[in-house]
Amino acid sequence: MDAVAHALADPIRRDILRMLRDQPVNAGRLAQEFSVSRPAVSRHLRVLREAGLVSDELIGRERVYQLMLGPLAELEAFLADLRAPGPWEHRLMALETEVHRVKRRRQAAEAAPHRSSGSSKESK
Repeated sequence: MDAVAHALADPIRRDILRMLRDQPVNAGRLAQEFSVSRPAVSRHLRVLREAGLVSDELIGRERVYQLMLGPLAELEAFLADLRAPGPWEHRLMALETEVHRVKRRRQAAEAAPHRSSGSSKESK
């Protein structure tokens, strides 16, 4: 997970991943899209490959890169766990539910005598 987080930390690497989202792209085309040197793009691709976020295949004289989403699963699980309600939040939500339930019962109990007294007046 650390290698994936490190790979995602750089904006150029995130842009490379976006470019690979729809289709595989060769290294030369990737390098053309950035203002950094071709060796710099190559280093970014190596970081992404070592993190497992891209795979590469040599086709003729070109190296073609493809997005690999599998390594994101562990990072996504970690982030989901961070976003999940903690134990106190569950308790506070339960308390809020109980407060609303008691309030509704009290309002129903207060409204019940008015309804019964209104109907008894009509029957007199």
